[in-house]
Amino acid sequence: MIRIGQGFDVHRFARGRLCIIGGARIPSGKGLLGHSDADVLVHAVMDAVLGALALGDIGTWFPDNDSAYKNADSLKLLSKILSDSRLKGWKLVNLDSTIVAEKPRIAEYVPEIRRNLAKVFFVKENCISVKATTTEGMGFCGRGEGIAAMAVILLEKKEPARRGMKRK
Repeated sequence: MIRIGQGFDVHRFARGRLCIIGGARIPSGKGLLGHSDADVLVHAVMDAVLGALALGDIGTWFPDNDSAYKNADSLKLLSKILSDSRLKGWKLVNLDSTIVAEKPRIAEYVPEIRRNLAKVFFVKENCISVKATTTEGMGFCGRGEGIAAMAVILLEKKEPARRGMKRK
């Protein structure tokens, strides 16, 4: 059995915050605003996982009005989702993601981001794709107001062999 999920997230910039993308701390004059660490990429990945299995979205799992998640590490939240019993037996086949930002430049952090995500999913790095692009100065990302991220995942679950079953 296979399932596909897609996720999307956006966070605006704010002074006095860290810029964390895919678990990597990226030097920047501004960070991303959010209840947790505002890791826009990991949030998109979480929604992709949850969407693939029709388990809601990150807002239902980790409400932004719950103080338990204030400044939470998004990679830890993703780990919590992946350890849920409803994900037992599901394995990531691949993850393809795109970060949309004019600044900061992401390219040099892509290997670290891939390592971070591969570690959480217990897969090899070649199962994780992370790309970065700009909007050529257009829209809120282009004006430097924030960052967007998209993710698509493929999950697979091996079903036990059925013996003695007759087809009609």
